[in-house]
Amino acid sequence: MQGIDIKKHHVRNKNRQAPKSEDVYLLLLVKLYRFLARRTDSSFNKVVLKRLFMSRVNRPPMSVSRVARNMAGKEGKTAVVVGSVTDDVRFLEVPKLSIACLRITKTAKARILKAGGEVITFDQLAVRAPTGANTVLLRGKKNTREAVKHFGMGPGKHAKPYVQSKGRKFEKARGRRASRGFKA
Repeated sequence: MQGIDIKKHHVRNKNRQAPKSEDVYLLLLVKLYRFLARRTDSSFNKVVLKRLFMSRVNRPPMSVSRVARNMAGKEGKTAVVVGSVTDDVRFLEVPKLSIACLRITKTAKARILKAGGEVITFDQLAVRAPTGANTVLLRGKKNTREAVKHFGMGPGKHAKPYVQSKGRKFEKARGRRASRGFKA
């Protein structure tokens, strides 16, 4: 006799099954990596596909300097970033890098190419490494966004206030002085 699984009845998977974006190029990449994730038993393709679905907040940018730091001692491998790669003016010597990413800034691309490196797209990567062989999958830091600095206001939290100016008249009462409730 079969009954209804009461506890697991109508349970919806809340993970994204497709990107929210309507970008045709992104949707084509999703088609490609859906195929690769299904037809190859490489977890690399499954991870890339999952990251292609992600929102922009969950695809944080990564600077050339951070990519270079993670690629030190990994010559001959391709850095894979499912997101943007940005330039870093503080980083003076860009090494020879091979990067696959969704987006790259003009200056970052110019500096990588000048150093004898290469920047490829995900469809080129799929041809070159269909299972993700000789690649290093990287991602940027999620909590470096400006918005994150404001989260979690309370005693002893040191959250950044949403303040228009740092002066005598601005946000100097509750949370800033012990005599007014609490001092953070």
